[in-house]
Amino acid sequence: MFCTYWSIPGYGYNTMATAIATSQETALIPKLEAQHRSESLWARGLRSLRRDRLSVVAIVTLGLLTLACIIGPPILERSLNIDSNRTNVVNRFKTPGTGNAILGTDQLGRDQLVRLLYGGRVSLAVAYGASLMSITLGVILGAVAGYYGGIIDDVINWFISTLSSIPSIFLLILVSVVFSPTPEILIILLGLFGWIETCRLVRGEVFSLKEREFVIAARASGVPTRRLLTHHLLPNLISIVLVTLTINAGSLILIEAGLSYLGLGIRPPTPSWGNMLTNARQYFSTGTHLVIWPGVMIVITVLCFYIIGDGLRDAFDPRTQQH
Repeated sequence: MFCTYWSIPGYGYNTMATAIATSQETALIPKLEAQHRSESLWARGLRSLRRDRLSVVAIVTLGLLTLACIIGPPILERSLNIDSNRTNVVNRFKTPGTGNAILGTDQLGRDQLVRLLYGGRVSLAVAYGASLMSITLGVILGAVAGYYGGIIDDVINWFISTLSSIPSIFLLILVSVVFSPTPEILIILLGLFGWIETCRLVRGEVFSLKEREFVIAARASGVPTRRLLTHHLLPNLISIVLVTLTINAGSLILIEAGLSYLGLGIRPPTPSWGNMLTNARQYFSTGTHLVIWPGVMIVITVLCFYIIGDGLRDAFDPRTQQH
């Protein structure tokens, strides 16, 4: 029998080798297809985002504005030989373009451009820091509540319902009265009170995703829960997370300005766009530029955040990339 099997030269060896190679290729197909889908999702998303000219303009504008707020003040102070905190009442209310004052001076004779950039540092730090903190809390708690359900979901929902029953502005006012809000404290406060809507969105999406075939198959194959959440569920939440992150960042700038209007925001002399705009109200007739420029910066920044959020939603939402 052995001799008969090998009587046809190479028949048995070639057949077995072909079968082994075919089985190995078949086993690799799902992994290659999954990798290709993951790469193509990001590739198509970035390509779609690059084609969205309005979103690209918003990203570039926001990036340049952030960079200017970071590196601009010390450069301007050295080149113009000024100190942004030094008062000079003789030079107050200078109009834009007078001498070295490109954007004029404020009611204490301080350079408006330099203080505007220093204020941008604080306002953008609040927007970036608090939004990242709130998104992180919302995604973690929402994913845990949606995936596990049961008593864990009930406890998290009870906590959400309790916080939602009290208007957030009242909570912020109460805490701001107790704690004098420095930029760091304000970031923590806004981050702790801003995760509720994100948690609700993520929880509902995870409830839907965990019943999909790919999650059931991964669970049946013995994939650990941590890997299931990070590698199977969270990638499908990327569009929600990105959109919520950018919209929250824009909204937080408005909240900081609102708290400053109520006298509960960041205290002078630390500048922020919110308290600069609030303090300039009483000087509208004598220093109109003091009101215009902080308002313009707030409008441009918030608009950029909203445009970027809309562009990211269209670019990275898998449902828009089916064709």
